[in-house]
Order: sequence, then C-alpha cells, then structure tokens
Amino acid sequence: MSLILLCFFAFLAGIIDAMVGGGGLVQLPAFFVLMPQLSLVQTLASNKTASFLGTSVSAYRYIKRVPINWRHLTPAIITAFIGSFCGALLVSFIHKEQFMPFILTALILVLIYTVFKKELGLHHVDKSLSNTRYYAYAIGTGVIIGFYDGLIGPGTGSFLIFAFVVLFGYNFLNASANAKVINCVTNISALSFFIASGNVQWHLAIPVGIANMAGSYTGSHFALKKGSGFIRLFFILVVLALIVKLAYDYFLS
Repeated sequence: MSLILLCFFAFLAGIIDAMVGGGGLVQLPAFFVLMPQLSLVQTLASNKTASFLGTSVSAYRYIKRVPINWRHLTPAIITAFIGSFCGALLVSFIHKEQFMPFILTALILVLIYTVFKKELGLHHVDKSLSNTRYYAYAIGTGVIIGFYDGLIGPGTGSFLIFAFVVLFGYNFLNASANAKVINCVTNISALSFFIASGNVQWHLAIPVGIANMAGSYTGSHFALKKGSGFIRLFFILVVLALIVKLAYDYFLS
C-alpha cells in the first residue's frame, strides 16, 4: 500500500516538475513519510533515480517541440554536471539545515521579483549579451544550481527556470525546456555517485520512476499546450508552496 501511495505522489511530482520544477516538494517528503526504513542517503538516491526517469521524459518532449540554443546551454551543462557531483559527494558530511535560511531567502526574492515584474517571462527577449557576460552567467548558473541539486535538490528546476528568464531573457516555456535538459545532467551526475555507492533501492526507484515518467509526460503536454502565461502562474504557485514547505520543515519540525 505504501508503494502505491508513493507512486501516486510521484505522478503528481512529475506533473509539477515538468512544468516549473519543484517536484521534489511532493516526491521527496513522500519518500520520507512512506519509506521510513530507508537511510537518508538511500532515500535521496532512490528519489533521484525516480526523478531522473521522469525528467528524461519531459526533456525529450521539450527538445522535440521547443528550439534549444545549445551554444547557450553547453557551458551550463558542463559546470552543472561538475557542481552536482560535488554536491552529492558532500551529502553525508554537511547538515543541510545550515543552508535553509539562505534557500528560503532566495526563494522569497524569486517570488517577489516574479510577482512584481508582470511581463517577466511572457516574451522571449534577445539580451545580446557579450561573450564574457554570457559565459559568466552560464557557468555561474551551472555551478551554483548544479551543486544545490546534488546536495539538496527540491526547487532546482524552479531556480533554473528563473535564471534562464532573468539572466538570458527566455520566456517561461523556453526556460522550462532548457531547465529540464540541465536537470537531466545534474541528475546523471548525482546518480553516478549514488549508484556506485550502492544506495539506490531499485525495487522502489523503478516503479516510482515509472509513475514520475507518466506525470512528466502529462505535465509537459500541459506546458506545451498552454504556453508561457500558464507556466508563469504555475511557477508562482509552486515557489510559494516551496517556501511554505521548507519554512515549516525548518522552523517547526
């Protein structure tokens, strides 16, 4: 029964994550509650495996329908891979609670900025960045958010989408497509550590991953059909939910 419930939450997580990121808000807590027998690293490893399967589906669908500027994306992909692997290496050595005030502050600033910038992400804007500034933005985005994904995870997609909208002038649909590609890479990087260390519980990760894949297919379908305006509204709601959930865990748990 616990596995069936976990698969249901994974399906919901896949829908959310495919559109605006933040699926970890649903799936990771479900793992903790429904599979309490797992260690922290086993939980993170199994959750990351399932998330990767779902993210791969939505990334594939986005790539087929949304133009990807691989020149823009490649530096971020490379540095995100490195950052995520480093974050995964440190999972067992760092108390994540130390980072929560900074993460909450960042999410609140993201929410405020998005709400008050009414046209943010509704239209694709050519920012004509210089090579120096472009590489600084791409490498910084990859390293920082990649490291965060390998170490902590929930909200990674939302941070990536916000970075592509604000720094590169993408609309929310294009930003979601690019974020999914990088999210696949960060998941692969973290998994290369988790799988090698033998912490993935495959009997859980595979069925939960299949449910997440079904949710990702559904979520990417809605995103592609509804466009940037719909994704922007959903983005605001998910970031708000992330703030509430992380604040509750930090201050009241």
